[in-house]
Amino acid sequence: MAYINKHIENLLYYAKDKLNLSFEDAIYAKNQLLELFNVENTFEIADRVDLQTEILNPMVAYAVEKGLTAPESALRFETKIMGLVTPAPSIVIEEFSDLFSVSAADATDYLYKLSVSNNYIRMSDIKKNIRWMTSGENGEVGITINLAKPEKDPKQVLAEKNQTTDKYPKCMLCLENLGFAGTLTHPARQTLRYAPITLNGEAWHLQYSPFVYYDEHCIALSDRHIPMKIDENSFARLLDFVGAFPHYFMGSNADLPIVGGSILSHDHYQGGRKVLPMFYRPLKKQLSSVLDASIAIRDWYNSVVHVSSRNKFRALELANQIYTRWQSYTDESVGILAYTNAPHNTVTPIASMNSKGEYCLDLILRNNRTDEKNPFGIYHPTEDMHNIKKEGIGLIEAMGLFILPGRLKAEINDIINLLASGNIDFRAINEDERLSKHFGLIAQIANNLGAQCDKKSARDAVIDYINQTCIKILECTAVFKNNKQGELAFDRFLKFARE
Repeated sequence: MAYINKHIENLLYYAKDKLNLSFEDAIYAKNQLLELFNVENTFEIADRVDLQTEILNPMVAYAVEKGLTAPESALRFETKIMGLVTPAPSIVIEEFSDLFSVSAADATDYLYKLSVSNNYIRMSDIKKNIRWMTSGENGEVGITINLAKPEKDPKQVLAEKNQTTDKYPKCMLCLENLGFAGTLTHPARQTLRYAPITLNGEAWHLQYSPFVYYDEHCIALSDRHIPMKIDENSFARLLDFVGAFPHYFMGSNADLPIVGGSILSHDHYQGGRKVLPMFYRPLKKQLSSVLDASIAIRDWYNSVVHVSSRNKFRALELANQIYTRWQSYTDESVGILAYTNAPHNTVTPIASMNSKGEYCLDLILRNNRTDEKNPFGIYHPTEDMHNIKKEGIGLIEAMGLFILPGRLKAEINDIINLLASGNIDFRAINEDERLSKHFGLIAQIANNLGAQCDKKSARDAVIDYINQTCIKILECTAVFKNNKQGELAFDRFLKFARE
């Protein structure tokens, strides 16, 4: 019994130190924890110890041992514990507001650090992700093997967008997640905290992604459960956001399946520090520079139109002009059809403020058309690349940071061991559920390296294969390819910018 008392005191000490839990709220939280663990009091002296390994892990183990929670509910129980010692939403909102009145960067720094310190962002898990960079003809690309989030099929994304539901909360992005206890299929959210913001005169809120794919990965969410939609209002909201938080970018996934993000049922945007590879690429072609605004093409793997102006409303006007033109634009010479049985053209918009104090919008042109040869999408990874990435190529990947499925960690190790064994049975590989998808990868590397292959050579070859595949995927998403024909077609689309 004594050791759970010690962990409770250590947790309260941590909360007062790292979460700014007030004296009175700490007393309240202590009584809640005593009830939760069915103990009467604690008399231990607290120590400064590691939150995850020396407080939470043993507390959860104790709860499982005593039957206070089931093993399969351990993570939800842990979140409940941390929810009890996290300052109330109203206190967090008030602190964010006070800081924002002085410095937007200080306000976001506060909310981000709180989200890390209260384990909403589980850094102990995030640090397990595998990351590296690779270089290509149009710039560096980041690659992450994500061990914290399951792979999602594009068909599942479409089904979720179209389904009607009366469940509570309706989705994982709804405001009602605040304090939600979770279920076996819906994560607990007692540690979620957010800040209300106003975008284009509407109520939205700002919070952080629990998966933080890049520095200070934040999410702006509509207070209403409405589907994703790209229009002039979207551009206005994004520009409002970066006007208020100029140290961040904010972008939107496209609003169509295949080229959109993993959740299309709830309108939301993603932003954070301007660290994604696309931001480091120059503008390769200036198309127009009139009065206080300019239009250019960014030197990147996919088709990006860059709009900038010191005048927010001028940037909005130009972006909407380009988007409206793109929605109905067809150029059969390069396979672009705006409409067949459904609309196909949309954009992935990204707003930021540059060093000159200009409002910027990068519009990544997208098209989700399929045909008999490309049933998963003409501008989507072809099936021979699905062993590496099958999910829709959303905002983050389109900007050069690949989030690859966690299954790859074990599969890569198996492939390396197989290649280094010198005993490759292709019939057995074809019958292996896990490795059959990598048949082409294994055959190509085995052919290149030959029978004499050590583990280092095999690993280097597998990583190089993944690197090249990710760059090919980015090239697939380009509606105007980076060749002479594509460049001429891109110029035709933007002809109005020169007139």
